Amino acid sequence: MDPTDQEYVKQCRNGHPDDFRFLVQRYERPLFAYLARRLRDHSQAEEAAQESFVRAFFALAKLNKPESFHSWLIGIAARVVHEFQRTAKRRAETSASTEAVAVESSGEREEYVLDEAIAALPESQREVILLRYYEGLSCQQVADRLKTPVGTVTKNLSRAYAGLRQRVQSQPPAERSSEHELR
Repeated sequence: MDPTDQEYVKQCRNGHPDDFRFLVQRYERPLFAYLARRLRDHSQAEEAAQESFVRAFFALAKLNKPESFHSWLIGIAARVVHEFQRTAKRRAETSASTEAVAVESSGEREEYVLDEAIAALPESQREVILLRYYEGLSCQQVADRLKTPVGTVTKNLSRAYAGLRQRVQSQPPAERSSEHELR
C-alpha cells in the first residue's frame, strides 16, 4: 500500500526532503493537466508546474492539513497561473492594441470566476471536484483515495455542482463563465 500524502509530508518535515519526489510523481500529471487547460500552452504549463512544486516544497511547513496536499497544491498552481496570465497581459498591453487586450482579459476573467468559485467551496466538495475533474478519477477512485463511501463522494459532487452554479450565476454577465463548464 502506497504511503498517503500525509505520511510523505510528515517525512519531508522530519528531515527527509527527498520524499517530496513521491508527491511530485503522484501529482505531476494531474497538475500539468490543470495548468495546460488554464494556460493553453504546453511550455508555459510545464514552467508553471515546476514553479508550483517549488513553491509547495518551500511552503510545506505552512501546510496545516497534510491530508489535503492535493487541493493545497492546486491552490498554489492557481496563483501561479494568475501571475503568468497577469505577466502575459502586461506584455500584451505594451505590444498589442487595446481591443486585443480586452478580448484576452475577458476570457481570463471567466476562468478566474470559476476558479474562485471552486476555491470558495467547502474543502470536502473542493477535494472531490479536483480529484474527479482535474485528475480524471472515477467516483469509485475518488472514494478509494479519500477512504470514504462512494455515496458520500457523489453527494459532495452534487452539492459542489449546486454551489458552483449558484456562485457563477450570481456574477455579473460580463464575468460569468459558460455553464457548460459546470456540467
